Amino acid sequence: MTGAMTSAGGGVWRVGTRASALARAQAATIAAALTARTGRPAELVEIATVGDSSSAPLPAIGGTGVFVSALRDALLAGTVDVAVHSYKDLPTGPAEGLAIVAVPVRADPRDALVARDRRTLAELPPGSTIGTGSPRRAAQLRLLGLGHDVVGIRGNVDTRLRKVAAHEFDAVVLARAGLARLGRLGEITETFDPIVMLPAPGQGALAVEGARDRAEELAAALAAIEDPATRAAVDAERTVLGVLGAGCSAPIGALAEVVEGEDGLELSLRATAVDVDGTASIRWSASGPVSAPAALGRHVAAELLAGGAADLVGLSGTLLPAAGGTTR
Repeated sequence: MTGAMTSAGGGVWRVGTRASALARAQAATIAAALTARTGRPAELVEIATVGDSSSAPLPAIGGTGVFVSALRDALLAGTVDVAVHSYKDLPTGPAEGLAIVAVPVRADPRDALVARDRRTLAELPPGSTIGTGSPRRAAQLRLLGLGHDVVGIRGNVDTRLRKVAAHEFDAVVLARAGLARLGRLGEITETFDPIVMLPAPGQGALAVEGARDRAEELAAALAAIEDPATRAAVDAERTVLGVLGAGCSAPIGALAEVVEGEDGLELSLRATAVDVDGTASIRWSASGPVSAPAALGRHVAAELLAGGAADLVGLSGTLLPAAGGTTR
């Protein structure tokens, strides 16, 4: 390994992370990968973000980017070598001076219910209080028309689960991937099929970010964990979000998967835009080459916009042509 592969911290890889238990668990897997590839020790550097320090609803404190801006500042300042993000928290636009240097294999992207008395969603009676901090989850829950009282909730996974145990909520909806990384899958009472609830673009995936001028060396150090299928799927999903002009807190769901098609592997993408009150929705699906995820994302976003997604959700998206590639 050349000298360029060393970090500025005396040969110790400095892995930037939020301070939550989930964020540290996610970052620890990246730290271990760096050590395994390079033989150099790695340490986690906890960085406080606006999203962690405020209990206000995400749109009120800035929405997209509230969990990542401080980590990105640390990268640009050179105080960490890489930063580990939940991919769904990243703004869709490029970050000047930074690059995504690795995308590991995605965990299960679906949403999950944790309810009192081990109940499923259908078993919760009308009027039951379901907590979620996601407008996307709230809108899709309301769309089901089961008569539940869907209310906002903030806090880490432990905080939300305690509110169910303390009977403050009848249930909460969380990302299954987060519960898996914390070893708490046993608390799930139902995992939602994407037909019922499409996950957030990028949900279950991690993004490892580094300085653009070190992208090549960092990518080489993390090559063993790079998963092209996950990167392609997330690129397609996030392109939908970007074209629609929506942030990570918008009621937009999207899920792409590499599947076997008529002519070999292809990328299949489903996306939806839902009125925040759960009174209406638009859904579209298409497939295309794995090598052209952005084109597929633009096509699906264009169909959503043509169906009235901008008016439905109050988006700023504009119809963009799909450059290159085909969709079916």
